[in-house]
Formats: sequence, structure tokens, C-alpha cells
Amino acid sequence: MNAVLDLVGIALVMVATLLIGVYGLRISRTTGDFFVASRTVRPVWNASAISGEYLSAGTFLGLSGLVLLDGARGFWFPIGYAAGYLLVLVFVAAPLRRSGAYTIPDFIEARLESTAARRVTSIAVLAIGWLYIVPQLHGAGITLLVVAGLPEWVGAVLVAVLIAAAVAAGGMRAITFVQAFQYWLKLTALLVPVVCIAFAVSGGPHDFDPALVFPAEAGPSGFDAYETASLLLALLLGTMGLPHVLVRFYTSPTGVSARRTTVIVIGMVSAFYAVSSTMGLLARIAAPDLAVPGVADTVVLLLPSRVFPGVAGELLTALIVAGAFAAFLATTAGLVVSLAGVISQDVFSGSVRSFRVSAVLSALVPLALALLTAPAGLGSSVGVVFVVAASTLSPVVLLGVWWRGLTARGAVAGMLSGGLAAGLALLVHAVIGGVGVAAPYLAQPAAWTIPLAAAVTITVSLLDPRGPSPRTARFLARVHSPERV
Repeated sequence: MNAVLDLVGIALVMVATLLIGVYGLRISRTTGDFFVASRTVRPVWNASAISGEYLSAGTFLGLSGLVLLDGARGFWFPIGYAAGYLLVLVFVAAPLRRSGAYTIPDFIEARLESTAARRVTSIAVLAIGWLYIVPQLHGAGITLLVVAGLPEWVGAVLVAVLIAAAVAAGGMRAITFVQAFQYWLKLTALLVPVVCIAFAVSGGPHDFDPALVFPAEAGPSGFDAYETASLLLALLLGTMGLPHVLVRFYTSPTGVSARRTTVIVIGMVSAFYAVSSTMGLLARIAAPDLAVPGVADTVVLLLPSRVFPGVAGELLTALIVAGAFAAFLATTAGLVVSLAGVISQDVFSGSVRSFRVSAVLSALVPLALALLTAPAGLGSSVGVVFVVAASTLSPVVLLGVWWRGLTARGAVAGMLSGGLAAGLALLVHAVIGGVGVAAPYLAQPAAWTIPLAAAVTITVSLLDPRGPSPRTARFLARVHSPERV
């Protein structure tokens, strides 16, 4: 009975996704519709879509698991995820929209007038996007394994195929409607069970010792200062380097609209993080035995039946499963849209037809990676993506918007040095678990890889005999001038 309800919930989400995508297909005709929804998405719709794609498997399943495992340490993730949008709001949202670009490589090429810089940016965008899609596919596999006993590859293939079809059919305009719907579904899918479980725990036989739920070593006194600061820096700046987040600002009608969208996003994602974190807190009371690496990611799926044996628990679980699949679909859809735009313009002709082919390629590559790799902790997997994004794209995007002296050679050198440093550090840590006192610097390298990338970018730009493009002043004047001027 339980598995049947869960599969029905998944089927309903998939059908709703297809139906909404078909509706979007009816109004998606031009190249602008497919790439940036013809820049007509209003703030509330756009904020719902951004929140829908931003709240990934790492948030829906992994965040509750992190709080269950690590206590107060787990709260740094939602704080960093939400606060990252404050930096996006202040520094890049409106300028990116006013640049008139379709993608991040478009922006870099227009800013620096360099094909080489564009190519390196495109490679970085693809690497970040594919790294981010893999945990979504792993999350889908874990979900179907837990609730229905199906092989993990089934969930990964379902999500990849459905999203490839939806994106290829309707592009950005269709996916905007899908993601907006899925945000509200995800919020409801967690909020209803959290409220029910909270009432049950507060009035039930779950006596607990606060010292066991939150031991001192899991609180602020047990934090490692370097690792905490480095993680927070990666989450704050990583948001500014996520291609599927930045590309959505190009869909806003104006720069002012982009800013308003960002303000609404902060409120929406904060509300969701509060609900997801609460689920982890409730699990520390009602299911502390699930605090095991590899098992904690499933606590959201297992907790309702623990608290409500019988039909009530099965219905709540089915609702959560539906929300979990909405998370996998929404984030994967946003990433595939952003990557398809890059591949279509940089490899093919930039037409609607090439966009559709690129969408299929953008989904197949991470699907192959997901099938060849074993799932790690979903929260930590997404954290790795933020480190890479913060060390490659974020410094260049920020300097490109605010520093006149940035040159193409400086941008390329910065992206390569930051990306290689972060990738090598994370790889060494994954293979050998650190090297003595260097272990924390390899596990959380953002605190030194981001400054390294920025320093290399600035130094090479200052030493570049060619200097910045002669049209830099005109470009920056356009991206910083309010629309009413």
C-alpha cells in the first residue's frame, strides 16, 4: 500500500510537469522564448521559478539529514544558501539583466570582447552544471530505492529523460511555469508533515534529554573556525557563480524587476529552509537512530511512518515523495536549460533546433556520470559544487561588473587557477581524506581558492600589456544605468 501511494505521488508530479510543459510549449515559438522566455517573466513568477530550481535534492533530503547528523553545524548550509542571494541582489542581479546577454558566456564575451574567455567560461559553466545535476539524479534513485525498492538507476533515468523532453519541447518559457509550480509543491510537501509531526512529538511519549539532542560538541563551541568560515564563504559566493541561477535574471523585463525578484527569492527560500531544518530537528527527537552517514539522507522519507504508523504516515510519506521528485525535476530542469543555452550557442548555431539537441546532450552526460558513480551525502555533494562555482565564475562575474581594469587574460587565468586549485583540493581530500594539518584546507578549500582566483585575476589584468577593452566604459555605463535614465 505504501509503495503504491508513493508511486502514485511520483506519477502525478510527472504528469503535472508534462502538462505544464505542454502549456508552455503552446506559447514558446521564438529563440527568445527558448533562451530567456522573451524577457517577460514578472517578479513573483520568476522568484517562484528561481526558488523551485534552487531548492535541490541537497536541500529537500540532504539538509534535514545534515541537521540530524551534525546538529547546529547543519544550519550553516541554509544560512549560506539564503544569504548568497543578498550578494546577488546587491552586486549582480540588475547589471546582468541590463547587459542584454542570454548566458554567462555571453556576458563575459560582451564584457571582455574575447572568444577565448568565452570558451573557458563555457567549460566552467558545463562542469558546474553537470556536477550539480548528478546529485539530483542520485537523489531520485535513493528515493525510489527507499519507497519502492526499485534499483537506483530507475529514478535517475526517469528524471533525466523527463527533463530532457520538457526542456527540448518548450525551453525557458515552459520550464518557468514548471519550476514555479514545483516550488509551491515542495513547500507544501514538507510543511504539512512537519506541522503534523511537531504536534505529535510535542504531545506524545517522546521524552528526550536536550543534552542528547544537541550535545555541546554539536553546538557553536564545537565548530572549527576555519572550516565554518570557509564553508560559509563558499555558500555565499557560490550562489553568484551558479549558471542556472544567474541565467534566470536575464528573463526579467528590467534591472529593477530583477532586483525585486531577488528580494522575493530570499523570503521564499528562507521559508523553505526553516521547514527543512525543522524536519531535521524533529528527527533528532523521534528517530535519532537514523543519524548514520548514508542513512540520514533518507530521514525525510522515513520519519512520517515512524511517528504515524498506518495510513496517515503512508499518506504523508507519499506527499513528501512527490515533493522530493519535484525537487529533482525543478533543479535538473533549470540546469539543463542553462547548459542547453551555452551548448547551443557555443557548439551549434544558436537556433531553436540546436537548443533542443543541446538539451538532450545536457541531460545525457550527467546521467552517464550518475550511473557510473555511487551517491555520497547529498548536502555535501551540493556543497562541492558551490566551492567550484565560487572559485571559478564568481570572482570573474563580480569583477566584470564592478572593475574597469579586468582583462580577458586576467579572467582566463583566474578561472583556470581557481578551478584547478579547488578541484585538486577536493579530489585529494576525497581520495586520501586529507594530509595531516592540511586536512581542513583540503576539505573546505574555498577560504584560500577564492582569494587565489581573485588575486590571479587582478594581478594578470594589471600586468596585461593589452589592457581592458576600449569599450569597457560604455559597457559598464549601460549595465549600471537605471532604466529610467
